[in-house]
Amino acid sequence: MSTTGPNSTLGFTTISRTVASLAVGVVHTLERAVVGDGRVRTARGNAWEAVCADRARADQRAELDRLVAELAAARAAARERHELRQPVS
Repeated sequence: MSTTGPNSTLGFTTISRTVASLAVGVVHTLERAVVGDGRVRTARGNAWEAVCADRARADQRAELDRLVAELAAARAAARERHELRQPVS
């Protein structure tokens, strides 16, 4: 009877998963120690930051669209004034 089974050996995958798991734990603990429990990044916090960034970009696009429309209207008005001053021949 053999005592070695398919799960009794340590393979490269098992070791790398263990190392990765330990590394994540160390980084998480270090982050909590450095920034504090209240400021640890979470999925919800990341999602909220993404929403805020999207809103800020949308506001900037809207402002730029408003400025372009304003410039186009001013240019059209100037062109119209210039055409009114020109004598029709």
